[in-house]
Amino acid sequence: MKIKITDYPTFIKDWDKKATGKKTDKMLLKIGELQNKMYAQNKYSLLIIFQGMDGSGKDGSTKALLKYCNPVGIKIHSFKKPSEDEFAHDFLRRVHEVTPGTGSTQIFIRSHYEDILVPSVENYISEEVIEKRYEMINDFERLIESNNTKILKFYLHMSKDAQKEVLMERIEIKEKHWKHNDGDWVTREKFDDYLKVYEKILNRCGNIPWHIVPSDKNWQKTHSIAEVVLKTLQNLDLKWPELVSERFKHSEDK
Repeated sequence: MKIKITDYPTFIKDWDKKATGKKTDKMLLKIGELQNKMYAQNKYSLLIIFQGMDGSGKDGSTKALLKYCNPVGIKIHSFKKPSEDEFAHDFLRRVHEVTPGTGSTQIFIRSHYEDILVPSVENYISEEVIEKRYEMINDFERLIESNNTKILKFYLHMSKDAQKEVLMERIEIKEKHWKHNDGDWVTREKFDDYLKVYEKILNRCGNIPWHIVPSDKNWQKTHSIAEVVLKTLQNLDLKWPELVSERFKHSEDK
């Protein structure tokens, strides 16, 4: 069934903020416990991808999700505009270099989907080249998952009004000045164009399913993400590794 982004809410009215917050914190605590076990077991890995409009909270979601996690087993990569060297290679090279090894949880703040999204709207790569990238990404993600890596893809679904509030806060609140970028306002003028490309991405690259997250309010966003991550970790066969020691053997071996 075709995904239509506008059919999904950016805010859920009947959720109670206080009750939801309590449930979320319990889930985050459990995520931390399971992530630490996954790191110790060193068999599985997790790749979490955050995509969304400017101001949708990709950085904030990363921080919230990792509240109780073991930082030793976490890696975060924020994808910016490709460098000259990156442009000179295939578009997935810089992505493959930072995919997670066993035991690791890797978070992508933006990802390989930017290499479809931005050139599609800004028209600096031919449509023919972009069209090929959809299936290349599907193949790439299948390859990554074949190495005991679970991929979770989140589209942070934010309304245009909520985006304006966030961008204005970056101008009006001193502690948020560092987040301000004039370019975000330029991109905002093409909000609907970006939304159309996102919709195409969700439909064309959905072999590994997308989770469309209501993102007008941070507490709803964090809860929705935590539910998916917790369920995924619970479904993995996570076990604490057995003791490996020549010096300290079980008593029956003595």
